[in-house]
Amino acid sequence: MTRILTTLAALSLVLVQVALILGVYIGDLYRDPNADTLHMATVHRLTGIAAALGVVFVESIVATYFIATSRWCKEVSETYRLDMARVGETNRLKRRAFAVALVGMLTVVGIIALGAAADPATGRPNTQSWTIYHMSAAMLGFAIIAWTYFAAWQYVWMQNAIIQQIIAEVSEIRRERGLEPLTPAAK
Repeated sequence: MTRILTTLAALSLVLVQVALILGVYIGDLYRDPNADTLHMATVHRLTGIAAALGVVFVESIVATYFIATSRWCKEVSETYRLDMARVGETNRLKRRAFAVALVGMLTVVGIIALGAAADPATGRPNTQSWTIYHMSAAMLGFAIIAWTYFAAWQYVWMQNAIIQQIIAEVSEIRRERGLEPLTPAAK
């Protein structure tokens, strides 16, 4: 999971960065925009939507991973009568990962909301005054989203370490009970 999370997070951050760069180079949308400026604005909006979907996708994968692996740890620990302290630790990691994923998702929602407030295509008056807020939120949001990905990666790594401990302990129990064949090196 750590490798796929790293890859997906990197791709998502690239999309966020591209949307940010496109937004900076749109041009003046507020004083008689030309066709190129309007086209760039459309590309920025679509790239922003794709970036937002990418962020939500990555954060959802993190949440799903912790739901599944925490449940697996609980069921295996109960079945093999293992120390339940690991189950408590996986639940703590799950709660932390959920909080971090939620921060990432809400950050991208905030960026989008400010972008909509700054969009002159909405027909609302004074949208130009929102552009600085949208741009500032996008820059800060990029850093926040990157942090949430890094924190999630750390939690996944810690969860994986717990899973490996459980697997090793279960393998030993199964060997002791004669339920698992000996490896060629152990014969």
